[in-house]
Amino acid sequence: MISINEARERILSHFQPAAIESLALIACANRVLAVDITAAHDLPLFDNSAMDGFAVCADDTSASGTTLRQGFDTAAPLNPPAQGITLNVVADIPAGSAPTVTLAKGEAARIMTGAQLPAGANAVIPVEDTDFNNREAGIPAPKTISFAKIVKTGDNVRRRGMDIQAGAVILNKGRTLKPQDLGLLAMLGIGNVQVYKKPRVGLLSSGDELLDVDAPLESGKIRDSNSYVLAALIESAGAEVLRLGVAQDARESVEALLQKAIHEDADLILSSAGVSVGSFDFIKTVIESKGRLDFWRVNMRPGKPLAFGEYLNKPVIGLPGNPVSAFVGFEIFVRPALARLSGKLDRSRRTVYVRSEKEIESDGRESYLRAKIREENGVRIAGLTTSHQGSGNLLSLVQADALLIIPAGVKCVPAGQEVEAYLL
Repeated sequence: MISINEARERILSHFQPAAIESLALIACANRVLAVDITAAHDLPLFDNSAMDGFAVCADDTSASGTTLRQGFDTAAPLNPPAQGITLNVVADIPAGSAPTVTLAKGEAARIMTGAQLPAGANAVIPVEDTDFNNREAGIPAPKTISFAKIVKTGDNVRRRGMDIQAGAVILNKGRTLKPQDLGLLAMLGIGNVQVYKKPRVGLLSSGDELLDVDAPLESGKIRDSNSYVLAALIESAGAEVLRLGVAQDARESVEALLQKAIHEDADLILSSAGVSVGSFDFIKTVIESKGRLDFWRVNMRPGKPLAFGEYLNKPVIGLPGNPVSAFVGFEIFVRPALARLSGKLDRSRRTVYVRSEKEIESDGRESYLRAKIREENGVRIAGLTTSHQGSGNLLSLVQADALLIIPAGVKCVPAGQEVEAYLL
């Protein structure tokens, strides 16, 4: 058996990012950028108002100004005027219009949120700080406004380029695009984006014992659950699922499904079951007939019988048949491989440190144990899920918040000791 780290590195060495395609922005959610994105222009594009109000020259609101001032305490020029200031309103500027006026001293313009500031203005007084109280839609701007508040240059103004300056790299290659990223790209007028193609994963299950989910139960048979778990995991990793079906315990059936994956141009072939040492496990044999097997046992629990190789130059990962083993094998080996195929920068699942609620025994293999986490006084406490840790017990995985990672060589974790955990 080889270690988990060696197995993962050997697998990852066979994967490189997929080809690049150009997609319309609307289709780019959760896709991975294949190029750095550089801003072609500033954001905001122009000085604009951060709120509904009146665009003014800040000097006209201070004791150092020269027009229409009343009641200033000249000994303390930063105090607000005792009786207020009155300015003439000479323009009405809605969002989306280009102002044509230039404010002279003693003048103001009503302005809406997002509207471009007129020449001569460098601040905005919020409408609620003025004597203009009729704010219903369709009401024309007043002839004058009065207010008793000093504003400074730049108050309530979003300056051109204060968010982004032209030429700045704003999104890096390898980033998985989030909803807010799409909004920023739209602001910058980027309607088509270079992204990596989604990896295509040919998925098959193996075993005469497997029934379709809606088939009546038969003696000695079980329903195929792995194809549902693994398909959902593949999609959560940003890849496309090619459902190949269930291979019977016969060489010809296995070979037919592997050939189907080749025909459909899968980037990775993923199987569950059929990679152990059973007399009817043919996947290893078929892989080696037209390819090679790199390894097929890993020093881990659950999930020791894991195979990796190539079939007709296509990488193949064979996961165990037990559902928890298949799940853990996917998270440890397949998800990082799909991340590399997708071109993602961040390929790791988040881990945290938790304290063990009770003593935990292990068999010396690197183990991934199902656990529930709770918080007490700011400390994460982890206890194993209430049911047993058998690799066929999918309910215990459903109940789990995390997988506790017990390192290789450790056979006992004392109660209260910190251990690393994958959050599910």
